[in-house]
Amino acid sequence: MTDMLEMPRVHECTVTDCGYNHDGCHAFAITIGQQNASCATFIDTSAKGGLDRVIAQVGACKRSDCQHNAELECHAPSIRVGPGQDIADCQTYQPR
Repeated sequence: MTDMLEMPRVHECTVTDCGYNHDGCHAFAITIGQQNASCATFIDTSAKGGLDRVIAQVGACKRSDCQHNAELECHAPSIRVGPGQDIADCQTYQPR
């Protein structure tokens, strides 16, 4: 199990339509979904949410076929989120 202090940070998010993204992702933690490594935490809204002093971490990753995934937890040093097959995908995803 990954220690909370060691959880990978969302180093960059270029998805401007997400309510958590304002000068960086400010969700406490995000979930990477199974399909297309999508950011399952993405919310399409103009309202700004999250915690001002927080830079998001990867709380869970459902892509068990990613080389950074062990026991459904991300072990990459940090990740990038941006447009892909979905509006917000993990750009750090690498198939095994």
